[in-house]
Amino acid sequence: MVSKTDDIPASVPNCNVNTVDLVGETPDRKETTKAPHKDPCGHSVDTAVMNGGGAHNLSEESKQDGAGDTDGGEDSNEQEVIVIQDTGFTVKIQAPGTEPFDLQVSPQEMVQEIHQVLMDREDTCHRTCFSLQLDSNVLDNFAELKSIEGLQEGSLLKVVEEPYTVREARIHVRHIRDLLKGLDPSDAYNGVDCNSLSFLSVFTDGDLGDSGKRKKKGSELEQIDCTPPEHILPGSKERPLLPLQPQNKDWKPMQCLKVLTMSGWNPPPGNRKMHGDLMYLYMVTVEERHISITASTRGFYLNQSTTYTFNPKPANPSFLSHSLVELLSQISPAFKKNFTALQKKRVQRHPFERIATPFQVYSWTAPQVDHTMDCVRAEDAYTSRLGYEEHIPGQTRDWNEELQTTRELARKNLPDRLLRERAIFKVHSDFAAAATRGSMAVIDGNVMAINPGEETRMQMFIWNNIFFSLGFDVRDHYRELGGDAAAHAAPTNDLNGVRAYGAVDVEGLYTLGTVVVDYRGYRVTAQSIIPGILEREQEQSVIYGSIDFGKTVVSHGKYLELLEKTSRPLKVQRHNVLNEKDESMELCSSVECKGIIGNDGRHYILDLLRTFPPDLNFLPVEGEELSPESVRQGFPRQHRHRLACLRQELIEAFVEHRYLLFMKMAALQLMQQKANKESKLATLTENSIPGAAVPALPSTETPDASAESSETSTETLTDANSDAVQTETTSTSDAPQPAATEATTTEAAPKTEPMTETDSSATTTTNASQATPIEDNVVPTVTTNGPLVPFATAIQNGECESPLEDPKSREVVLNACKAVGSISNTSFDIRFNPDIFSPGVRFPEDSADDIQKQKQLLKDAGAFMVSCQIPSLVKDCLDHSALPMDGATLTEALHQRGINVRYLGNVLAFVDQTPAKAQLEHFYRIGISELITRCAKHIFKTYLQGVELSALSAAVSHFLNCFLSSFDAVAHLPADELVSRRKNRKRRNRVPGGGDNTAWACLTPSELWKNIVSEAQSYYHFTLHCENADQVVEKYGLQKITLLREISIKAGIQILIKEYNFDSRHKPAFTEEDILNIFPVVKHVNPKASDAFHFFQSGQAKVQQGYLKEGCELINEALNLFNNVYGAMHVEICACLRLLARLNYIMGDHHEALSNQQKAVLMSERVLGVEHPNTIQEYMHLALYCFANGQLSTALKLLYRARYLMLMVCGEDHPEMALLDSNIGLVLHGVMEYDLSLRFLENSLAINSKYHGPRSLKVALSHHLVARVYESKAEFRSALQQEKEGYTIYKNQLGEAHEKTKESSEYLKYLTQQAVALQRTMNEIYKNGSNASIMPLKFTAPSMASVLEQLNIINGIIFIPLSQKDLENLKAEVQRRQQLQESGKSVEDLTVDGPLELEDKIPMDVNVN
Repeated sequence: MVSKTDDIPASVPNCNVNTVDLVGETPDRKETTKAPHKDPCGHSVDTAVMNGGGAHNLSEESKQDGAGDTDGGEDSNEQEVIVIQDTGFTVKIQAPGTEPFDLQVSPQEMVQEIHQVLMDREDTCHRTCFSLQLDSNVLDNFAELKSIEGLQEGSLLKVVEEPYTVREARIHVRHIRDLLKGLDPSDAYNGVDCNSLSFLSVFTDGDLGDSGKRKKKGSELEQIDCTPPEHILPGSKERPLLPLQPQNKDWKPMQCLKVLTMSGWNPPPGNRKMHGDLMYLYMVTVEERHISITASTRGFYLNQSTTYTFNPKPANPSFLSHSLVELLSQISPAFKKNFTALQKKRVQRHPFERIATPFQVYSWTAPQVDHTMDCVRAEDAYTSRLGYEEHIPGQTRDWNEELQTTRELARKNLPDRLLRERAIFKVHSDFAAAATRGSMAVIDGNVMAINPGEETRMQMFIWNNIFFSLGFDVRDHYRELGGDAAAHAAPTNDLNGVRAYGAVDVEGLYTLGTVVVDYRGYRVTAQSIIPGILEREQEQSVIYGSIDFGKTVVSHGKYLELLEKTSRPLKVQRHNVLNEKDESMELCSSVECKGIIGNDGRHYILDLLRTFPPDLNFLPVEGEELSPESVRQGFPRQHRHRLACLRQELIEAFVEHRYLLFMKMAALQLMQQKANKESKLATLTENSIPGAAVPALPSTETPDASAESSETSTETLTDANSDAVQTETTSTSDAPQPAATEATTTEAAPKTEPMTETDSSATTTTNASQATPIEDNVVPTVTTNGPLVPFATAIQNGECESPLEDPKSREVVLNACKAVGSISNTSFDIRFNPDIFSPGVRFPEDSADDIQKQKQLLKDAGAFMVSCQIPSLVKDCLDHSALPMDGATLTEALHQRGINVRYLGNVLAFVDQTPAKAQLEHFYRIGISELITRCAKHIFKTYLQGVELSALSAAVSHFLNCFLSSFDAVAHLPADELVSRRKNRKRRNRVPGGGDNTAWACLTPSELWKNIVSEAQSYYHFTLHCENADQVVEKYGLQKITLLREISIKAGIQILIKEYNFDSRHKPAFTEEDILNIFPVVKHVNPKASDAFHFFQSGQAKVQQGYLKEGCELINEALNLFNNVYGAMHVEICACLRLLARLNYIMGDHHEALSNQQKAVLMSERVLGVEHPNTIQEYMHLALYCFANGQLSTALKLLYRARYLMLMVCGEDHPEMALLDSNIGLVLHGVMEYDLSLRFLENSLAINSKYHGPRSLKVALSHHLVARVYESKAEFRSALQQEKEGYTIYKNQLGEAHEKTKESSEYLKYLTQQAVALQRTMNEIYKNGSNASIMPLKFTAPSMASVLEQLNIINGIIFIPLSQKDLENLKAEVQRRQQLQESGKSVEDLTVDGPLELEDKIPMDVNVN
């Protein structure tokens, strides 16, 4: 995923406001949203720009950006949004045999959507073949409701049964089959039809809303059983697998029919066709009655055929019915009873449990599912069409045409863009599904190659209009680049290129639909087909780029023009290379990037594997010396292939870093000049600003005034700074654009965050930006996002030739440009030449200087990676702003900072040498686990290629035994199920790499671990000290179950869910029966909903400024737009719901919070996986809202579930476990389970002390929570001891006067009094025996309110009753913090309990009374 480009205003180190992120969560947690800067009047002026691209010019920016000025900006928002939110109305629907009912519809809906609703409703779900009629006129299925004459509030629509056709009859049978398996989870386990698992309802007993079966209030405490299962308690070493997928009692199949299948008598013979027979079905009812049914144009009826005799005449009675359900209900009482019950249950499930996800999610564990007879599944398996595609007229889908026409849709206004993005997203998800299915068919040997004569690894395939190729080095194409290793890496690089060009979205430039699938050890690339490419030779069709890595090169004017528009956002330098005739060819991409004009006249680019520049740290070049930072870390290193590229995120971060450097240098030099020649500067400023270009300056800022002003250092700073900005500013957004701009505004709409100015004496505001003086050095911090960052506003608007009349200023800029490696001498513009160091590419002599500069730039970027990005990741982990929990979230954290996973060994080595290594233990452990499982995956890939299909389960189980089992695994060659009497069975058709070899069986555990150790050394340059799984577990503190989960997910293995005994020395942990399936691992492009994303960001910005209500509205709007584009299920919608729930909660609407968070949990389970770290976080949030709603037992169940999942995913020793245990401890305290509560709270205290240091405010809070439980147990001595610890920390960290210290001191006094009172009473008893007059002691159960208050605090939510005045102060405080942040001060001393963690970013959520 291209995480920063054109999505988010990238952050600059100096304005990193992450800790004040009030509710700072982004839709897919890959990006870090920063709080926007504010201008002096308090409005946010964060200008978020669309995803690049033609029509989104700056005039639209303000409209799309929800955080526009509170007066003007938001009106325009509402104007645009109204179009979508047309008021709905109600129609009446009358279906045969049912009472009329009301249905709420919206004018935008199509008639077809009403059809869908009726096919899902309990009482009408059995109908598929009907029309809707209004006053006897049939409505067109594809008409929008608003276009239908006479349709209004209260209209009556009649459902009229229509005659069947063969197609309609098949659709009907398919629909009835779907209804019959409505509760069956087997599709989710088998990973088909975008079904996936969800277990939330098991823990909440159904829906949490009003329909929930149990809503317990605090008064019913005594009924709650709080004891967690043994394996969830702190300190338990047991990690069972079975609880991962608890049995849902609703899934017990309710059998309605034994068999429903197509009859062998199909298709009907001619004479029966003429009687209206469409097809024949064969069924066996639960009562064991065998029946034959005819589907005719009039409906379904019994015929007289049997298994062996064909008699299509109607039986007597024939029970003719329009729907199969009606027919079967008359024949089989069991069907009638069970079908009704089944549909009741089906519609009671939360819709989010049933809706298909956009991309398939696979489960790595599954129970043994019964394989049932299913005619539809059998038919689907052998067609190239997907499920309901029969609805689509014409033959197979033309994927390329669909992908490209959706890109060409209009994008002028919001409704247009939504329609376009929705279409793009839908086609992409369909294409990914088709490509995945095709890739599996190719590897399984079900597709004929287009070059069947060649050896298997060289074969190419076409299926369903998609082209498939295998990831092998065919015809030595990649010989110089690393052979098969390069051929394996190229498809993912290419996909990253497709992603990047897709995100820039230039009109007229087209990329291919691309999906990369890893399946059974093979890598398959699936691509859409350029029209006409198969009829031509490649040499003829390529009119731009090179087909032989730069030996022959061609160029083309139109391609240069199109690619020039992408060169800014992608930082690609236009450059010349020599072709075979030594002619100079101009390119604006790498040489491998090929341009082909298809027969449809579109300009396609493909082979984008070198979109981003090479990573010199992994590309040793003779005679080239890397920068000292890289050399110190042991670079350059030999890599498997020569295609190692820098990630786009790294390039963004590097350019940003350079920009800051550039501004510092220029500003400092200008300051020196100013100090030397103050008077000269005054005249310069007057001359250098062309009349119309810059707004007139306020009088305080006129040059004369600044010359006369007293020369205090701050003023000089400010003036020099504003001069610097003004000197450079030649045009603002109002000024007319000259014709010959280097890149017009619309090409790459630069996204700049305006700069705030804190010194009120000089508030110079040029139209687009303001300067920020910062203490000692002047750094106007403009952050860019994608496009080039110029020195000032003008160039942001596309102008690059700034006429600096003063040679001194020009020289300053020139020096700064040279110093940072800018390709322009008059403005800041860093771009990379992707062909540097490509073997076979030659450059013209005259560009030698330029090439030298580019080489240096690449070396600097490599050094930036090791000296800045890796340390910053480790720092983020230390201060808990990055909290990876498993391999996937670790990879995400690396990629977010532009670090490739091949640097994992370096990252771990860096952690190893960090003084605070103990506080990074969790990170180190996850890193080691990721490194080991990735090495194992590399080995597994080649291991699988040598396995024949019939031995696959035996081979996989043997590999897992060697990898994880303590037993010295000996492969059990499977007893051949097909032992034939004739020894020389004919060889079966060979699938790619197939062959009757059993080399896999020779693998031993010690050999596998040797290979893993050598792979770690050669690929990651990391030394592992271990010879088997047990040593690894021992040395690095890993868990075998975690390793099993990681390798299964990475390799696509699905295993039987049962308890595995890894430690038995007598028998292997896995047998071949335990391997259920091998799934594909799929990489594809994720198209974005850009408008929705900007609303989301603006909403966050509002919340961060304390405007909760406005923020909430914007985020609701974002949710609408996300739903519009993505449908109901998506990761980003999940983040939106989580944030909404949090806001509902803070604003006191606990019920709404619960409802939104329930959706977020369900969605996270469905789209990310039931044990994904994000799902664990969602469970924790939901538990808090359940508790607030008085559903205590549910809250506990959810927390126990979260703890079980976390133990499974990363073990107990993780900072996030402290938060979870504090939550559990508090809830248990609330239900008076004191001993249990202590176990969890003391564990939380231990983990907090380890990861935050014993003096942290978090630890003080932990001590206080433990003290409260001891107080409830009347163990006052222990309580005092704990509270004293907390008090000491508060006193040392915050001082005597701080309210926290005072609170703690008060509590200590109270505990002392209680202790004394207790002692007196005890003494009294000892003295007087049973006659003692005992003072009643106060043993109080904690009130729910006090427990909730503590829960809110640890989860980062603090309610403060505020007056209007306080509110103003708070806003000022938030602004002050942002400025503090810039000067590097920590916010720790401002928040109540230290910097809060990644997921709890609400140090101060505001509840206005």
